[in-house]
Amino acid sequence: MWGLDRITFDRRIMAGQACIRGMRIPVSLVVNLVAHGKQVDEIVEEYPDLEPEDIQQCLEYAVFGSR
Repeated sequence: MWGLDRITFDRRIMAGQACIRGMRIPVSLVVNLVAHGKQVDEIVEEYPDLEPEDIQQCLEYAVFGSR
């Protein structure tokens, strides 16, 4: 999907929500953190399994994923 290889969907993980690389970290959580002013480095510090590229793809998915 549009080169978003870090966004995954699995019915067994978070009820099929868009997640990051099969982890139990939903895209919606990351987008919400950014929307409320969290910086990439703060998010990575809070969720050390995430990489900056994951956050970038979450934002791209938020823009293009609903089309």
